[in-house]
Amino acid sequence: MATIGWIGLGNMGGPMTANLVKAGHTVRGFDLSADAVAAAEAEGVTAVPGIADAVRGADVVFTMLPKGDHARAVYLGDDGVLAHAETSTLLVDSSTIDIESAAALHEAAADKGFRFVDAPVSGGISGAKAGTLTFMIGGEEGAVKDATAFIEPMARNIIPTGGATTGQAAKICNNLMLFINLASTAEGAVLADRLGLDKQVFWDIASVSSGDSWALRTWYPVPGVIDTAASNNDFAPTFTTELANKDIGLAIAAARSTDTPLEIGEHVQQLFQRLIDQGEGGKDCSMIIKLVDGTL
Repeated sequence: MATIGWIGLGNMGGPMTANLVKAGHTVRGFDLSADAVAAAEAEGVTAVPGIADAVRGADVVFTMLPKGDHARAVYLGDDGVLAHAETSTLLVDSSTIDIESAAALHEAAADKGFRFVDAPVSGGISGAKAGTLTFMIGGEEGAVKDATAFIEPMARNIIPTGGATTGQAAKICNNLMLFINLASTAEGAVLADRLGLDKQVFWDIASVSSGDSWALRTWYPVPGVIDTAASNNDFAPTFTTELANKDIGLAIAAARSTDTPLEIGEHVQQLFQRLIDQGEGGKDCSMIIKLVDGTL
């Protein structure tokens, strides 16, 4: 069994580390949130006071952080991962961040003699808890292969994507499609209701027809249809609107850098921004339905 350093014990990192502990690994975890640390400790993670303590002597270090700026600070700072880890330690960033930051981390790690992969995930909090995430791993082939062995307790699907930053590219494009699907699901659900369709009957039809999507099956924004939907719980967050806005913003930035028009994606981003402007950024992103039905 391995010694794993983990930085970032939030909604995703916490349950991911719990699955590593269940698999028999020793996990040393660090987070700035005392509540996140306490929750991870309850699942068997060994809490440590700083990055240096998490990475020292570890076989592999995982990071799960909100933004590219956070990832750069954690890896590149004077008291960061590259300053304290041994070069034999494999580095795995599972954050969802911008392509430029991912490229900077790859370059800085290589310059210091580290193996580094970008390995963002799909599947949300429920997938993190169940150990059924999809990992998209970009980097040198040998490092990707080695990372796979550590990732297995957390994943249902582990997919090598190619060279450096391609994991992030895959995640950005996937989430773009997810949020467009979510918006279309909200519009279809509201229209079906106003045309007199029973909500369960319509979902039963759409889920086995061409309107099907992961968003429809997992995040359906009408309460009383899907158990996993935040709509059943006053849109308490499973994936916040702020994070959704951040992720679709990454896709828009990448599109602009490649001269790719994203007219639909830009419209969905504007809907998320409207929710944030109305003070609902901390609510689940499926609350987008309230902009369709006119209740917000």
